[in-house]
Amino acid sequence: MSFSPFTLGGLQLPNRLVMAPMTRSRAYVDGIPSSLTALYYAQRASAGLIISEGIQPSQAGKGYMNTPGLHTDEQVTGWREVTDAVHAAGGRIFAQLMHAGRIGHPDNTGGLPVGPSAVQPATQMFTPNGMQDIPVPVELSASEIEEAVQDFAAAAVRAIEAGFDGVELHGANGYLIHQFLSQNANLREDGFGGSVDGRIRFAVETAKAVVNAIGASRVGIRISPGNGAGDLVEDDMHEVYPALVTALSELDLAYLHLVVSPSEELNGRIRALWPNTLIANDSSFADPAEASAHWLSRGADLVSLGKSFLANPDLPIRLRLGAALNEADFTTAFGGDHRGYTDYPTLTLHSV
Repeated sequence: MSFSPFTLGGLQLPNRLVMAPMTRSRAYVDGIPSSLTALYYAQRASAGLIISEGIQPSQAGKGYMNTPGLHTDEQVTGWREVTDAVHAAGGRIFAQLMHAGRIGHPDNTGGLPVGPSAVQPATQMFTPNGMQDIPVPVELSASEIEEAVQDFAAAAVRAIEAGFDGVELHGANGYLIHQFLSQNANLREDGFGGSVDGRIRFAVETAKAVVNAIGASRVGIRISPGNGAGDLVEDDMHEVYPALVTALSELDLAYLHLVVSPSEELNGRIRALWPNTLIANDSSFADPAEASAHWLSRGADLVSLGKSFLANPDLPIRLRLGAALNEADFTTAFGGDHRGYTDYPTLTLHSV
C-alpha cells in the first residue's frame, strides 16, 4: 500500500511516503536558502510529498540559527530555485511555516522571543556562543497576536509565489501554535487562553487566515498531542485535541499531519473526527517499512518519515526493492556544508 498512488488536493502523489519536515540549519544569515538546498530537496523528489524544514513567517518567528524565512522578496527568490528543482525532478513540495514563539534566543535572532505568556521554558538552545538558557519571552498583546496570524497568511502567499504546492502550519513540537494549546505556556485570561476554546483559538484563526489567503486545498497543519517538546505540559490533551480537530475539520484543509500521541485512544479518536487526508508520523519505529505498514493499516492515508529520508534520498525505491538503507549521521544534521546533507549515496544498478 505504501507504493499506491494517492490524490491530495490537486496533486497526484505516486506513493504514500512523505518526507517529514526536518530542521537542517543551513540557510544564509538573511534567511535565504543556501545554494545546496535546491539539490538537497531535488534529490528526494521521489517522495510522494516533501514537507520542507520549518520556515519562519516573520523575523519575530525565528528561533534557531541559520533557518530560512518567507517574509522577504529575496527569500522568495531563493525558494523559487528550490521548488523549480523539485518540480523538474518530478516532485511535489509543501512549505512548513513555523513560528518558534518562546523557543528562541537574542543571540540567534537579535531580540527576545515572544509567546502566549511570559513563561520561561526550562530548556536551552544552541547559539553562536554555545548552549544557553532560553530567556523569559515577551507576552504577545492582542494586536500582536493578530499580526502573527497575518504573518502566517502573508508567508503562505509568498510560498505560493515561490512555487510551493502548498503550506503546512507547524502546530507541533513546542512552537508558537503548540504553545497556545498548552496548559503551562499559555496562562492568558483573555479570549486566547484559559478554556479549551480559548487555547485552540490561535490555531484555528491562523488556519482560517491561511485558507482565505491561498485556498483550503493547499493548506495542511501538523499537531503533536502530548508531546512535551519545548517544556510544554498537556495533561488535558484528550479535551483539547478533539476540540481542535473538530474546529479545523470545518475548514476542509488538505490534510492533518499527526505526530502520533502516546494514547492509542486519542489517535483513534482524531482519525475518526478528521474527515480528510491524515498523515501519520511515528519516530518510534526503527524500520521505515514497518512504520508505513503499521499506520496505513490503522487508517492513515500517508506516512511521514524523517531520518530515513535524510539519509536515503531514494528511500521509496530502496523500500520497494528491500534494499539496505544508509544510516543517518546526526553529527552533521544541523549546520555545516554538503557533508551529511547532499552526499548520501543513492542506489546504482550495480548495488541493486
